[in-house]
Amino acid sequence: MADVPNNAPQHCPGTTSDQAGQTSACQGCPNQNICASGATKAPDPAIEEIKVKLATVKHKILVLSGKGGVGKSTFSAHLAHALASDETKEVALLDVDICGPSIPKMMGLEGEQVHQSGSGWSPVYVEDNLAVMSIGFLLSSPDDAVIWRGPKKNGMIKQFLRDVDWGELDFLIVDTPPGTSDEHLSIVQYLGEARIDGAVIITTPQEVSLQDVRKEIGFCQKVKLPIIGVVENMSGFVCPKCKNTSQIFPPTTGGAERMCEELNLPLLGKVPLDPRIGRSCDEGKSFLSEVPDSPAAIAYGNIVQRIKDYCASHVSISGDNSD
Repeated sequence: MADVPNNAPQHCPGTTSDQAGQTSACQGCPNQNICASGATKAPDPAIEEIKVKLATVKHKILVLSGKGGVGKSTFSAHLAHALASDETKEVALLDVDICGPSIPKMMGLEGEQVHQSGSGWSPVYVEDNLAVMSIGFLLSSPDDAVIWRGPKKNGMIKQFLRDVDWGELDFLIVDTPPGTSDEHLSIVQYLGEARIDGAVIITTPQEVSLQDVRKEIGFCQKVKLPIIGVVENMSGFVCPKCKNTSQIFPPTTGGAERMCEELNLPLLGKVPLDPRIGRSCDEGKSFLSEVPDSPAAIAYGNIVQRIKDYCASHVSISGDNSD
């Protein structure tokens, strides 16, 4: 998608379009000459800068879903907690859901602010080995609405990747908004040279969710983003008292398991509904440490182990130093 500046005239073809600077909409635009010269079609220098900045990050994992409300941020938060439970690992969680930043609340960091240092923005720390960055830290109130066009959101994502002082990390988890829009294209573009390990795709069992998730899978395939696997969230409800399982969202077309079989993708696991997950997120606590013996926590543990195994094998294939 061609980049369109904030101050662009209506019908601007975009700075990277073949028609940049040459259409009738370009007449009178202060950027017309530079666009027509072809200079704006050159690769964004930020791509190389981000590659250098993230050279000390071993593994980069995107958490995606075509559907909103499937628990993607909840999974991202608990994946970060689970990885950081190994005190020998350095973990960071980047929230690029610009319009709906829920990670500060889930990580118990509401009201925290980002500080500038000589080496860039300093992330906010949950634990000594778990850092978080979100636009939520830049807002004066959690109720403030972020009403931005695509280019401004993309610029913020670029800043997060290029200007945050992450330091040396074992894992960088990127929590994305739902859909296949500007933010997703920007993340893949900016991290293109920095090597993304892959994407974890979150869905719920019902077909209305799977339809959108198939679009997300198609997006990954088109931009050549590896898919680590699929997680089926809210997969049944296990009663904490009687242990009986109920299907709250019946998988009318076979759920994520059938979809993964059809598309030849790994099913990383199924996480059952547990009201205590929502309560832990509201309180900014890790459900995994609050209720470690619950079926949902055990499912999380198995999924996280499969992700770690994937990353370990991915390192050896790419020729980088192993963990």
